[in-house]
Amino acid sequence: QVQLVESGGGLVQPGESLRLSCAASGSIFSINVMGWFRQAPGKEREFVAAISWRGSTAYYSDSVKGRFTISRDNAKNTVYLQMDSLKPEDTAVYYCAARRGGGSVYITSSYNFWGQGTQVTVSS
Repeated sequence: QVQLVESGGGLVQPGESLRLSCAASGSIFSINVMGWFRQAPGKEREFVAAISWRGSTAYYSDSVKGRFTISRDNAKNTVYLQMDSLKPEDTAVYYCAARRGGGSVYITSSYNFWGQGTQVTVSS
């Protein structure tokens, strides 16, 4: 099993930045990809970004490309999501997820473990 704990959410104004963290524990060796998803009220959970656990490959949705940066610190078993130039449409609960098998990094069903989520609100 893998446990994921997100932190770093909050309320910011448009144009500001936030950094989310996701600390992983448990059977870390089994992970090959870490991802971030988000879910706004009344909408389905959607892909935001992902990164390979041992390599350097990163993936982004078109809506955040150029504004968000995913990174990881293997020594701390932690993945980060740096969010810059935030917009009101970025408001959502952000979830960290871990994949230990195969499947597209862009879809929720490929991920085996999920965090509890952290709220990000962008509003003036």
